[in-house]
Amino acid sequence: MAFIKLNNVIVNTNFIAAVRLEGQNQAGEESVSLLIAIPAVTFSPIANSPNSSYQYEWLEFTGTSAGALKDYFSSFNNVLDLLPPRHHCNNLCGE
Repeated sequence: MAFIKLNNVIVNTNFIAAVRLEGQNQAGEESVSLLIAIPAVTFSPIANSPNSSYQYEWLEFTGTSAGALKDYFSSFNNVLDLLPPRHHCNNLCGE
């Protein structure tokens, strides 16, 4: 698990579902967006176990925060760290 601090926002990388590196906001500034998967646990009266689902929300960053995110996600080592452990060898080692 890793955390990314951007100004006053700290993002747990375990909850990043997608990254949009190339974008512009309505003011025309370059932006980077993160799709965050927010776990939501609901309890069903029929089942004894809770059902897990996710809510998704885009967070948009501009300025120096966008530059820092672009640098972070452009690094092969950082992107590799975000892959779930079972995918490391399956996709990259040819196993």
